[in-house]
Amino acid sequence: MDTETLIIGGRAVATTATAAVTNPYSGEVIARVPQADHDQVLDAIAAARTAFATFRHWPAHRRAGLCAGVAHGIAQARDELGHLITAEAGKPITQALAEVDRAVSTFTIAAEEAKRLAGEAIPADVTAAGEGYTALTRRVPVGPISAIAPFNFPLNLVAHKLAPALAAGCTVVLKPPVQAPLTALRLGRIVHDAGAPDGVFQVVPCGVEAARPLITDERMTMLSFTGSDRVGWHLKGICGKKRVALELGGNAAAVVCADADLDAAAGRIAFGAFAYAGQICISVQRILVQEDVYEPFVAALVKATEALPVGDPAAFKTVVGPLIDGAAADRVTAWIAEATAAGARLLSGGTRAGNVVRPTLLAGVTPGMKVCCAEVFGPVATVQPFATFEDAVRMVNDSPYGLQAGVFTTNLRHALYAHRHMEVGGVVVGDIPTLRFDHAPYGGSKDSGLGREGVRYAMEEMTEPRLLLIKE
Repeated sequence: MDTETLIIGGRAVATTATAAVTNPYSGEVIARVPQADHDQVLDAIAAARTAFATFRHWPAHRRAGLCAGVAHGIAQARDELGHLITAEAGKPITQALAEVDRAVSTFTIAAEEAKRLAGEAIPADVTAAGEGYTALTRRVPVGPISAIAPFNFPLNLVAHKLAPALAAGCTVVLKPPVQAPLTALRLGRIVHDAGAPDGVFQVVPCGVEAARPLITDERMTMLSFTGSDRVGWHLKGICGKKRVALELGGNAAAVVCADADLDAAAGRIAFGAFAYAGQICISVQRILVQEDVYEPFVAALVKATEALPVGDPAAFKTVVGPLIDGAAADRVTAWIAEATAAGARLLSGGTRAGNVVRPTLLAGVTPGMKVCCAEVFGPVATVQPFATFEDAVRMVNDSPYGLQAGVFTTNLRHALYAHRHMEVGGVVVGDIPTLRFDHAPYGGSKDSGLGREGVRYAMEEMTEPRLLLIKE
């Protein structure tokens, strides 16, 4: 693959350093990507600030047209982008193509939301002092946005930062994931071809130190970060006065009640736990099963897990591919070994070939094991019994994370109880927590994050109301 060109402020920029991009399955180096240095990141920030002065005033129809043009460009490059995601991120090709389709949807939604971004008329005369005044608000963009994205959705998670920003009138400087920067660089060209002015969207692959101005420079008015909770909360602590949106980790639970369709639930949960080797923030990690149906459900779950195709992500049948790199595979296998040494029982999987770890189910776990209390971010799930639904909800909440949870039940009371009492950003009833709609609010509580994504909700984070009072 040809090395990508680094573009800052609309100009091709030479760099002295490059970084290899490696196929996680084959180990082949597929590209070398230029790395921006500290001064070049500052140049990108200056270009974003300059572009914002004009772009913030684009009318809604032009912002909508830009987002629609990006959606069209992504759709036109569907196969190219899908295979690029598979090559650099190891995502199975069917899931990679589905991600491309979702990114088209994300930008299409943004095109519509750009037309609906509005303020409101406020009745000023609810107090005596307001008599004789008209009060109006309009939403205005907050300014240039620093975006930091992870490897696991190198297109659609970037889209969830960029699309609402463009719809709202904000410029963006993106630090793409070091493991998978090629998709974001290709998106940069698509955005440019759709008519974005120079400086509106810039992709700057760089190291941690070079990226520091994206966090600390006051010319960037907001930080949108997706990644680990440890890094996210650290960045919040050093970013100064910026607005911050954090979409962090989780160890999502799926609750299976006695009234559920066990075979259907087992199939969905196996997919939700192990698709893309569990490298999804809302992958099913903790499976809580009512005691009455524990044994038959576990048997169905083991069967469904072992039926998942594992291997080469370029094969259309594959569901479970490699972990992103050897370090990730080392960590996951070490956590499995640590759990089994402490008394956990291996129900399925646990073996490794290269960066591919077979889907692993563990029973007999305890809350202090890393596979329970931390985010595995790999193809590992635990199974535990519960007695009452209230017990299950307490087990879901017994976690530092709170991203999403799933509940398999036909009992409306249970559904409403879960929605009221589960300490998570979203509850999915009748399906896995690994479910996200790109127009719906998405985010977590506790260590799982701050703020909400989902195009309209992200636009609210990226804008602020400005009040107008007129004396009549």
